[in-house]
Amino acid sequence: MKKIATFILCNLFGWKLHDQFPPDLKKYIIIVAPHTSWIDFPLGILAKTSYGINAKYIAKHTLFKPPFGFFIKALGGTPVDRSKSTNMVEAIIDIFNKQENFILALSPEGTRKKLDKWKTGFYFVAKGAKVPIVMTRFDYASKSISIAQPFNTTDDIKSDFKHFHDFFKDVQGKYPEQFEPNFHENV
Repeated sequence: MKKIATFILCNLFGWKLHDQFPPDLKKYIIIVAPHTSWIDFPLGILAKTSYGINAKYIAKHTLFKPPFGFFIKALGGTPVDRSKSTNMVEAIIDIFNKQENFILALSPEGTRKKLDKWKTGFYFVAKGAKVPIVMTRFDYASKSISIAQPFNTTDDIKSDFKHFHDFFKDVQGKYPEQFEPNFHENV
C-alpha cells in the first residue's frame, strides 16, 4: 500500500514529501495545518500511508457502526465515547494511557472555516498524556508536506503557540483565505 499511496500522491498528484516522522517515538500527536478543504483528509490518508506511519484520527463512537464503521476504522479512525468521560480531552488522554503505541493526527483548527484562533484541545491532550507534538504542514503553493521535530509543551502556552506559528506562518492551504496565520495571538 505504501508504494501505491506514494505513487498516487507524488507521481499522479505531484506532491513532494519532506522530512520524516520520528521512527523511535511510540506516542505523539501530529497537528496538520492548514485545514481549508475536504481534500485535506484524503491527502492526509495518502500521506500517512506514504510515510508508513500508523496514525489514527478520532471520531464519535457512533460512526463506527455498520454500514460505514469498518471503512472508518480501516482508514485509521479511533472511536471516542464522550459519555464515559467528562470531556474530549480526558477521553483522548485515556486512549493514550491505555495504548502502548498511539499516534494521533488532527487539525488544530477543528474545521475548514477560517478561525481567529486554534482550538487548544490537542495542546492539553499532549500535556496530560505527556506526549510530544509533531507539526506537519500541507503547503498547496509548493505541493509539499513538511514535518517538524517533536516538540514538548512547556508551561507557557503563549510561547508554545508562537512556536507553532513560526512553523505554519508561511504555509498556504487549498483555500488560502480560510487560514489565519496569526492564530497564536488569541490564545
